[in-house]
Amino acid sequence: MLRHCGFCGSRGIFQSRTDFLHSEAGMSVVRRAAALLTLSRGATTALCSNRKSARQLLRMPASSKTHAAGFSIASTLCSVPFIQHNENLSHESLIRRASCLLTDSANTYLSQTTLALSDALTLYTTALHTLIALQKRYLNSIGKLTPAEEDSIWQVIIGQRVEVSERLDECTRFESSWVTAVGLCELAVEAAYNSGAEHASMALKNGLQVAQSKVQEMRELRAVAEKSLAEIKAEEIQRMAEYASSIKRQDLEDIPEAYLRED
Repeated sequence: MLRHCGFCGSRGIFQSRTDFLHSEAGMSVVRRAAALLTLSRGATTALCSNRKSARQLLRMPASSKTHAAGFSIASTLCSVPFIQHNENLSHESLIRRASCLLTDSANTYLSQTTLALSDALTLYTTALHTLIALQKRYLNSIGKLTPAEEDSIWQVIIGQRVEVSERLDECTRFESSWVTAVGLCELAVEAAYNSGAEHASMALKNGLQVAQSKVQEMRELRAVAEKSLAEIKAEEIQRMAEYASSIKRQDLEDIPEAYLRED
C-alpha cells in the first residue's frame, strides 16, 4: 500500500505527524502521556517493593518482627517532639536548694581556712622548737664562749626570735579567718536543717567537727612549745643571774684586801 501511495503518500503521512508534534495541543497531550507513564512505573515499582518487604516480614521470626515493628515505632516517635515537664519549683524547694549551695560554699571556705591555719601553726611550732634548741645551746655554753662566739650565737637567736614573731602574726591572721568560717558553717548548718536539707546539714556539721578537732590538736602542740620556751627563758634568766653573781664574786676576790678595808 505504501508502495502504491509512493513517495508522495508516505511524505504526506510524515508531514501530518510532524504537524501534530508542532501544535501546542499535540505537545500537551504528549507531555501528559509521558507523565502518566512515569507515574504508573513509580507506582508499579513501589507496589512491587512493598509486596517484597511484606513477604520478607512474613518470613521473619517473631522476635525479628517485634524488633522491626519497634524500630518503625521508634522512627516515628523520633520525629515527634517531646514536651519535658519542669519540676514544680515551690518556695520551699528553692530555699532548700539555696541552703545546700550555702553549705557547699561554707564547707569550701572552712576547708581552705583550716588548711591555712594548720600550716601556719605547724610553721610557728617548728620555729619555736628551733628557738628552744638555740636557747638551750646558749645556756649550756654560758661562760665557755669567747665574746665573738657569744655575739655570733646571739645574732642567730635574735633572727630566730624575729621568725617566731612573724609566724605568730601569720597564725593570728589565719585564725581570724578560721573563726569566721566556723561561724558561717554554724549558720549554714542551722539554715540547711530548717529548710529540710538534713543530709547537707549533717555533712557540714561533721566536717566542722573534724576541722575543730584538727585545729585543737595543733593548738595543743603550740601550747606545749610555748610552755617549753617560757621555761627555757626562765632558766636563762636564772642562769644569767647566777653567772653575773659569780663574776662579781670573782672580781671581789681579785681585789687586794687593802682596798676592802675601811679607814
